[in-house]
Amino acid sequence: MIKVEHVSKNFGRTHAVNDVSLTINKGDIISLIGPSGSGKSTLLRCIHGLEKIDGGAIYLDGEKMDPSDKAKYRKQRARMGFVFQHFNLFPNMTVLENCTLAQIQVLGKSKEEAEKTANEYLQKVGLLEKKDSYPNNLSGGQKQRVAIARALCMAPDMMLFDEPTSALDPEMIKEVLDVMKDLGAQGMTMIVVTHEMGFARKVGNRVVFLDQGEIVEEATSEQFFSNPQSDRARDFLSKVMYD
Repeated sequence: MIKVEHVSKNFGRTHAVNDVSLTINKGDIISLIGPSGSGKSTLLRCIHGLEKIDGGAIYLDGEKMDPSDKAKYRKQRARMGFVFQHFNLFPNMTVLENCTLAQIQVLGKSKEEAEKTANEYLQKVGLLEKKDSYPNNLSGGQKQRVAIARALCMAPDMMLFDEPTSALDPEMIKEVLDVMKDLGAQGMTMIVVTHEMGFARKVGNRVVFLDQGEIVEEATSEQFFSNPQSDRARDFLSKVMYD
């Protein structure tokens, strides 16, 4: 579905992503993990096109994602829903309006069609009763669930999550992870930058461990957590896993 070939991204002299190759198949739930500053979020943003790559190529269903072909590139990017760490909801719009705006402006839906879709996904994330609320009146967990519903309203083929729980209070993390778990159970392809090792182990089917902009290890979730092959991965797990 997505093929990343020798992708690099630099910020000045910093090699944020260095010659990374990765294949994401339909139905995969990939957990991108690693220490802070390892290039996880940058790689995710490169895949979505939020960052322009400095080398290599990214393919979607065998077709290269080329920013110079603007119309095609826009359609390719629209197939990927993106959920940010800090929600990125419009504070002056209601929950319903946040979920309908892009449907109307990008997909060309009528207001009625957009609201019908929005209501369906707000119901799915358990927030239909909050549709007339404004983001400032929601908890962090509720805001993130609205952000997920908003992305799903665009009918993406896959979902990209950039540390979706890191800005949340601990008691709100579970409600967001539960929504993501349900999406995975329904067959949604997902790439998740996460520090939630329980999610990576139990929900994700593959782990990609990055350090200093490079993939150090890639394995099934069970293999990675039960028998990591690299010293760097073993050291990382010894610091983040608790019995």
